[in-house]
Amino acid sequence: MSSSAEQAMGTRDKHYDMVSVLYHVLQEGDTVDRYIRDAKDSGDEELVEFFNQVQKQDRERAARAKQLLKARL
Repeated sequence: MSSSAEQAMGTRDKHYDMVSVLYHVLQEGDTVDRYIRDAKDSGDEELVEFFNQVQKQDRERAARAKQLLKARL
């Protein structure tokens, strides 16, 4: 949604922003699962470790976003 559309509909606010961050972090989690499988399939343990780190950080970010959103609703 464009900025002008968001302003016209009144949808752009802190709740929208938090939901958007949460959505994108969770979506990335699904993508990183695929990357982990690809790295495992190719036998690249260094990439497996890296993607596992990314996934851990995403989970922490998602948990924090949920916590912040819950406190504001």
